[in-house]
Amino acid sequence: MWRMGAAVAGAALLLGGCAADPAPSGPAASAPASAGASSAPASADGVQHSPNARLVANVPLSAPFNDDEAWGTDLAFQGNYAYVGNYEGFTVHDISDPTKPKVVTRVVCPGGQNDISVTGNLLFLSVDDAMDDDTCESSHGDMLDGWEGIRIFDISDKTRPRYVKSLATRCGSHTHTLVPGEDASKVYLYVSSFGPDAQSTHCQPPHDSIAIVEVPTANPGQAKVVAQPQLFDDGVDEAKTGATSGCHDITVYPEKDLAAGACLGNGILMDISKPAEPKVLEQVTDENFAIWHSATFSNDGTRVIFSDELGGGISPTCDAETGPTRGADAMYAITEDRKLERKGFFKIPRHQTSSENCVAHNGSLLPVPGKTIMVQAWYQGGVSVVDYTDPDSPKEIAYVDRGPLTGPDNPRLGGSWSAYYYNGYIYSSDITKGLDVIAIDDPLTDPAKRVTVKELNAQTQVSYPE
Repeated sequence: MWRMGAAVAGAALLLGGCAADPAPSGPAASAPASAGASSAPASADGVQHSPNARLVANVPLSAPFNDDEAWGTDLAFQGNYAYVGNYEGFTVHDISDPTKPKVVTRVVCPGGQNDISVTGNLLFLSVDDAMDDDTCESSHGDMLDGWEGIRIFDISDKTRPRYVKSLATRCGSHTHTLVPGEDASKVYLYVSSFGPDAQSTHCQPPHDSIAIVEVPTANPGQAKVVAQPQLFDDGVDEAKTGATSGCHDITVYPEKDLAAGACLGNGILMDISKPAEPKVLEQVTDENFAIWHSATFSNDGTRVIFSDELGGGISPTCDAETGPTRGADAMYAITEDRKLERKGFFKIPRHQTSSENCVAHNGSLLPVPGKTIMVQAWYQGGVSVVDYTDPDSPKEIAYVDRGPLTGPDNPRLGGSWSAYYYNGYIYSSDITKGLDVIAIDDPLTDPAKRVTVKELNAQTQVSYPE
């Protein structure tokens, strides 16, 4: 989501388990529609779905994450646990039975967006709101001089995550990407941020770079910023074609030594064979894109799907007037000389109402051999599963759509922020509704159920069996 600066009050770090009723539930009664059908929900908050997908569980947000701006954000997975970021902190869910997920603990540590990743016993949060200090007791501070950056937690005890360290990063941390080191002794974080301001003490223009944090896994308290590589050369000339003021998100594919960056003004392809020294191979612009938001590689690393967050995630852009190529996905082929060549577009075919914020957002691959199939969040456009195997003609094969939160006279921010496939199910972080679990049963996607992984950070891609 585009930077919003939520005004939520700070609170002390909650270390104990918070009781919460998971209240798993099936979808509300609605007539199934075929995948790709253009139809509006029958009633407010009604759930529509294709015949091959269904909502099987929901864990609603609950205290202390029950304020109006306690918005759910990104997801990460490890073993039988799902970790869900929130503008107020993060939640640890037990998903050993995906149809009956349970809250293990909710950790209060405010700071939007709290973009999240996990590895081993470590959890990382991105903070892109100016806070009055770096602790979990902080509240919102001076926009030009407040603390922003990365927070690190020890999650060896899932019921009592422990705050370890924070690092300030230039222009804060809107998102971050976990990058493995040469061995298990260290990991790196690529920190994406934007929004330079000439009056700021830590985010002055130009901001054509990312921060790279090195974390010794056995001693995370020694984590430090080791590089601030400049990725672009447009400087302060934002009128220049392709000009950017930072990156929104980066997806890495370490096995291929590649990264794809969604960097506001353009999309980039990088060589990350030396993780602390990424090198830009290619930059592309697209007349249809407003905010380059995120990227996903095909399993064989020959293509990348970029998403455009037209309207910053708060606007109703899934309508006939906006059209099928803006606020959508664009497929790019990676040529033999590692250039980017645009192919087809995809946007959900169901027009949403004027009260529903809707645009392409976070997603991940399904591990289907020989196919490029992706699940993706579309805010109040719901969750969509798309076959990109033919890069010129992507096709939706399944969806679940909760319907509008409110009527047209009272629009409200909501919907699926992130939707990822993990070990047989789709998990969706709904901004206001909590954690959704979706089952998909289709001959095309069923082979994915034979693949299990121990950990999933969607922006750190690993190869699946072909």
